[in-house]
Amino acid sequence: MSDSTYFRKGFGLKGAIESVLASDYHSALIEAFKSNGYRLSVGPLEFRLAREFGFCYGVDRAVEYAYETRAKFPDRPLVLVGEIIHNPHVNQKLESMGIEFLHRDDAGSFDFTGLTADHVVILPAFGVTIQDFTTLRAIGCVLVDTTCGSVLNVWKRVESYARDGFTAVIHGKHWHEETKATASQVTKFPQGRYLVVLNMEEAREICRFILDGADPEGVRDRFGAAASEHFDFQQDLIRVGIANQTTMLSRESLAIAEEFRRTMVERWGPDQEALHVRTFDTICSATQERQDAVVQLLEEPLDIMLVVGGYNSSNTCHLAALCERRGITTYHIEDADCIDVATGTIRYQPVGAKKEVVRSDWLGAGVKIGLTAGASTPNNKIGETVSRVAASAGIDPGLLVR
Repeated sequence: MSDSTYFRKGFGLKGAIESVLASDYHSALIEAFKSNGYRLSVGPLEFRLAREFGFCYGVDRAVEYAYETRAKFPDRPLVLVGEIIHNPHVNQKLESMGIEFLHRDDAGSFDFTGLTADHVVILPAFGVTIQDFTTLRAIGCVLVDTTCGSVLNVWKRVESYARDGFTAVIHGKHWHEETKATASQVTKFPQGRYLVVLNMEEAREICRFILDGADPEGVRDRFGAAASEHFDFQQDLIRVGIANQTTMLSRESLAIAEEFRRTMVERWGPDQEALHVRTFDTICSATQERQDAVVQLLEEPLDIMLVVGGYNSSNTCHLAALCERRGITTYHIEDADCIDVATGTIRYQPVGAKKEVVRSDWLGAGVKIGLTAGASTPNNKIGETVSRVAASAGIDPGLLVR
């Protein structure tokens, strides 16, 4: 798609915004880490940074495109559908540039009634649903589409399932923007259906139902909010294609795909497998690389692990879960400000929780500290975190980069 009101490939203004981006997100401390083998020591503290961390290509592109859009349309009203990425610091920067954020209402929908053809609307890295895209096109606003290429690959996979009469079973969070957008792709076809499963427990519940068909009303009550409209649990699970939200734990996604494959073989026989199940790993490479880098980092002896990124960032939450499952004390902090130097406390969200807690005496003497960040966390916030840790230990953070 290409016309004067739809843009996906940038405006060629990178040179005009490079200095602003560097000022907003660059970190000399992170550069010091990279030049020193991803290790820095100061006083009794030893820091180890995962070799893949922070902004991925898709996020980098989305943020850059948002800055370009402001430069391209300095006098027109700019609106962002949801958040560009799940990072409060980045979103606050965009708000300070005069970009208005639209938020879902209690029913999970966006209200576009105030938009006109004069508005420039930025679509986030997660993408938007087909329904929202169609509505915005009908209004006639300029659309700047920053949807990540990895997300688009999943859309193509899900679309192919629907076209061929397979229900898309998506490993993800049915309320997440990306999964909502992905699931909507099946609506391109009258027979398109989807079902979202959050984890292996839910996947196994669906697989048991496929095998025995017991309690269809109970399954409908349990999964109705995660299924497409008019989903028939007895008919729409005969043929399934597996996909996933790109930021889920790769290991779990692959295990869920295998669970469905085994179930379909047991239900229909080995010779019928291809007629009843399709699987495909749709975890994005950046997500996988960050997970692999954390696993590699945890092969070293570490006392604590700091994971920096938005609490509503799926890939960041999964990095924290990966660390905790390895038995290391893990602190998932949204921002460097979560470390209070004056009080010696850390404010963090425990893995699996929905609320922050505050802990004192969290930083012992001579600790070895591992560090990583979600794909939507800018370098400056990672660097600020390290500086605050050092200051909390009574050490001049400036010594880190000398």
